Amino acid sequence: MNPAEVATSLLIERTLETSPAYRKVDEALYVIKQGSAYVMITVLPWGKDKAMLRCTSQLVKGVALEGALAKQLLELNTYLRFGAFAYDPQEETILFTHSILGGTTLDKDELLATLRDVALIADEYDDKLVAKYGGQRMLDLLEEAAVERLMEKHPREFDLDI
Repeated sequence: MNPAEVATSLLIERTLETSPAYRKVDEALYVIKQGSAYVMITVLPWGKDKAMLRCTSQLVKGVALEGALAKQLLELNTYLRFGAFAYDPQEETILFTHSILGGTTLDKDELLATLRDVALIADEYDDKLVAKYGGQRMLDLLEEAAVERLMEKHPREFDLDI
């Protein structure tokens, strides 16, 4: 990691360390939870001596990008303070993402404003988009995967003859 990446990571860790909604996943990868949404915070190199902070929330998976949905996402993008809705066609996933410059110029207030906006928008729109266009929220997919892992580890049949 270059010095700007280290400074960015340290700021994230110091700012969020007491929050119960925050987890450090790996070096330069963090997650925060807001309601039903998760925001991945990634520290990335930018050139040799700079860093970028990218916040991404996967809102809805399993939805095709058709005319009405595409139009709504583009219209929503015009009203946002910052960040943008996006679509990953390979995963059929609607995302919300925002990037800012990291390093020593990034301060706590700027970091918190970015994280707060991304998290609140993600939490609000995952439900709205699923209700209108279908698919599944990331929270629902994670819960399903957790139940499946639990059942694989403990594959018991229940004897209902009591």
